[in-house]
Amino acid sequence: MDALVTVDWLAQHLGDPSLLVLDASMAPPGSAAALPPDSAAALPPDSVPGAVRFDIEGRMSRQEASDGLGPVGAHDMLAPADFERELRALGVRDGDRIVVLDAMGIFSSARAWWMLRAAGIEAAVLDGGLPAWIEAGHPVARVAASTGRAGDVTVAWDGSAFVDADTTADALADGGSVVLDARSAARFSGAEPDPRAEVRAGHMPGARSLPYATLAPGGRMLPPAALAEQLHDAASDAPIIASCGSGVTAAVIALAATCAGRPVTVYDGSWSQWGHRESGRPVVGGA
Repeated sequence: MDALVTVDWLAQHLGDPSLLVLDASMAPPGSAAALPPDSAAALPPDSVPGAVRFDIEGRMSRQEASDGLGPVGAHDMLAPADFERELRALGVRDGDRIVVLDAMGIFSSARAWWMLRAAGIEAAVLDGGLPAWIEAGHPVARVAASTGRAGDVTVAWDGSAFVDADTTADALADGGSVVLDARSAARFSGAEPDPRAEVRAGHMPGARSLPYATLAPGGRMLPPAALAEQLHDAASDAPIIASCGSGVTAAVIALAATCAGRPVTVYDGSWSQWGHRESGRPVVGGA
């Protein structure tokens, strides 16, 4: 599979035994921080038939507030062994091809896709997500908690998929990579406060703004040539470190870069870690 698949492709392959659909829906931006750790009840109950819930707000993210060295991000990646355990609990098996979607089009599905990609699992994002599926006239059904089968997937971890705050700070200092921030322009500038009370407004010194919605207007990704143009305007030809509020929409930049053939990694903790009042990291405001 390519990184993106269409609704028509999914409808054609939905019955394939090796195909698994994961619904990674989250609450809209600005409200996600207020959801409880077990947020499945607050999410859309229906999805593509056979879809299994991939709960980024809950079991698919770390829940610790600190690692002893400072704050962690709101949706930090699980350790590889823990991720493998959770995927097996969903019923994911070796050899499965996974299509991930969300209820906003392209939002949190990109985060789930990047996590799976980091784990060495073949995965793609459904372009347009659940809205495109429904718009095409396809049926929906209740999202399941698991496939009901025993999972045996093995995680083959790619350590280059995510970077930490220190690596991001080094890149900002030496200019070897460009840090692109997927948050809205108002969040980036600091004109709009962060939805998390413990997180400051503004952005990292030297980071550049590239709101994820400009890459996926209306919940659908731009064509590869248009993505390449947007990324070139924002980062020239430099390697990209993608950041956002909590590591979720940074993956939309990662998806865009992958579609455009650009090297990219994701700062996992993103602004919820960097901008935390206890992080000690510098923060600036303005455009």
